[in-house]
Amino acid sequence: MTSYPLRTFEDVRETLLSKREIALLDVREEDPHAQCHPLFAANFPLARIELDAYTRLPRRDVPIVLLDDGEGLAARAFDKFTALGFSQVALLAGGLDGWIRAGGEVFRDVNVPSKAFGEFVEARRHTPSLSAEALDALQKSGEDVVVLDARRFEEYRTMNIPGSISVPGAELVLRARALAPDPATRIVVNCAGRTRSIIGAQSLVNAKLPNRVAALRNGTIGWTLAGISLEHGSERRFDTDAGRDPHTLEASRQAALALATRAGVRRTSLGEAARWAAETSRTTYRFDVRTPDEYQAGHAPGFQGAPGGQLVQETEMFAPVRGARVVLFDDDGVRANMTASWLAQMNIETYVVDGAHRGDLTGTGAYRPERPQRAPSRTITPHALAALLADASNGVVLLDVAPSADFVKSHVPGAHWILRSHLASGYDDMRGLPDARQYVLTCGTGALASFAAADVAALTGKPVAVLDGGNAAWTRAGLPDECGENRLASPRIDRYRRPYEGVGNAREAMQAYLDWEYGLVAQLERDGTHGFFVI
Repeated sequence: MTSYPLRTFEDVRETLLSKREIALLDVREEDPHAQCHPLFAANFPLARIELDAYTRLPRRDVPIVLLDDGEGLAARAFDKFTALGFSQVALLAGGLDGWIRAGGEVFRDVNVPSKAFGEFVEARRHTPSLSAEALDALQKSGEDVVVLDARRFEEYRTMNIPGSISVPGAELVLRARALAPDPATRIVVNCAGRTRSIIGAQSLVNAKLPNRVAALRNGTIGWTLAGISLEHGSERRFDTDAGRDPHTLEASRQAALALATRAGVRRTSLGEAARWAAETSRTTYRFDVRTPDEYQAGHAPGFQGAPGGQLVQETEMFAPVRGARVVLFDDDGVRANMTASWLAQMNIETYVVDGAHRGDLTGTGAYRPERPQRAPSRTITPHALAALLADASNGVVLLDVAPSADFVKSHVPGAHWILRSHLASGYDDMRGLPDARQYVLTCGTGALASFAAADVAALTGKPVAVLDGGNAAWTRAGLPDECGENRLASPRIDRYRRPYEGVGNAREAMQAYLDWEYGLVAQLERDGTHGFFVI
């Protein structure tokens, strides 16, 4: 039996407290991760290691500690990380059960460090808030009130407070003075639950806007529990020129810089950040916190697009190495400083780039992550696959390893959805499939399928091909698709369903979620490793 290096609960805890680098990674799928995990355990599913490792863990000799709940996933993840060149990998002694038996605090849900930090901020700063009933009454009475939705635009379009405007978190301080130029206008900030409402509202308070500011208490969840209708499919969003007036911009810039300085944010340059990124002794993350459209139009090479509001909301997903250095960039002096002020209060060593010019933004398009060389595999074109599938005597079984939500939305007719992490001995997922003489694998682009092909070949001993270009290529070829939860070979545990996403007993789930958030500050105290502070 293979022996793996181990690190104990006590060792991991001492490393966190001393602010030395550590990547504590929960390699289970998102749903089991959301049920129970340590505070700073970042979800890093086994199935996606090849896709995400070099981006989320940019230093090959960063200390990595892997955990599961006895499923054997951590050992398999160890083998993958070491094959990718990571040199300091260990398993958490006893896994999740070992952590609990040693007295470690465990948490539910996802993005817990950020959500706990939001509750910590509200408890310390007493962030003003307004109930759903009170806001509804203000709107109906014709009160001068502007509602700003701090979530991503895609989330806003799904459901929003009537009349609200989409202004994702990092944009709030930059845009709010233009969206509510009259100091008598009341500003209410909302998200789906609590965190982005609190951080967004407190950002405006911290930036000393003259307006009365409040967070919508419990966001769209609170609105729904109050029995008030939401809008769906709204397109209202801030104008890209909002907040760019020189007088308004300077006021926002000075406020953001003062906050960053108070929080202990440090300054750097693009050149210094590039030198840091090349170091082998320290992990450096570089993020461009502007909007995705701005990032794609032009960005500094080596910087990953991470809109500031989401970076604060999903910090452990963007930067899972606790103790790492984070460098932020914008072109206005507001968004990076505001985002940095929050990351610094989350006990993260944070820098903002100064002195950059438009000529430095030589990168264009979406971020292109570094990934390992794919193992050679036979490919098949969409039309050739369609011809094979048309004749059942060919014995082709098509496996889709895309995220289950993408599969349910659209997939190649006849495809079976399966978790890549279950393509191993010990799982029964393949047993319910039709007999196959050969397998074809697909996913959104073919990237994950190309890595999973070797798993299927090793498990079945049958010929395996990969759909060239994946489902996107099938669609571009004009071939038909289908949707729905048909032919699911694996349980849909790759994504934790949020309480506002149509789970059973919706009202009870929403209220339970809010009750959980209220209890996070007490959990932080029991855990004791966070190092959060509030300016």
